[in-house]
Amino acid sequence: MQDAPKKRRKRPPLSPEGIETAALALINREGLAGFSMRKLGAELGCEAMSLYHYYPSMGHLMDALIDRIARQYLPMPPASLPWRERLRAFCIRWRAVALANPGFFGFLATHRMNTPTALRAIDGVIALIREGTASDEEAARLFRALGYYLMGAGLDETAGYSRGPSTVAPVPAAEMARDYPAVTAAAPWFAPAAREATFLMGLDAFLDGWLGARGQPGV
Repeated sequence: MQDAPKKRRKRPPLSPEGIETAALALINREGLAGFSMRKLGAELGCEAMSLYHYYPSMGHLMDALIDRIARQYLPMPPASLPWRERLRAFCIRWRAVALANPGFFGFLATHRMNTPTALRAIDGVIALIREGTASDEEAARLFRALGYYLMGAGLDETAGYSRGPSTVAPVPAAEMARDYPAVTAAAPWFAPAAREATFLMGLDAFLDGWLGARGQPGV
């Protein structure tokens, strides 16, 4: 008597939503260096060529992922909140999105976000900043300066200290304490549990310093 043939496991039908979800998960798990359409196809149980029906190139897929992230910044915090509180809330949400996408963040931070969806998100942020500034120039400069802080913080938290020592031969703890006492004393505040408080302290210092320079209270 022959064994009954095994039923082949049916994969879910492909869709743009499913492809993007799987791509982002794979990138966040393995990083962009380990990502390819072939690997994504294997993850989804299909040939890479099947993916090109939805995304003609890797660039098209990356644009779609940028849009997916950008939509998480829309809409802006409610207009009923004070201006500083709205801008602060946006920055906190920005950090949360960055931390949720550690493998993709390096691409996001250095990529020109110029798709319609991404531009709509950027336009919303600049419009929010413009409400609390005296001119388009001041709004543009504040937008860029704040971006420097957010991008640096995001890169550090997703690809810097979060990955631990990067040298081949880390300095032993006893040697660290003896030869580098300032670094050793600071180490507890470099730990993951301290990063949110550090981010908020830096953000508040940035906003209050800018408001103070304009003769406005940092509240």
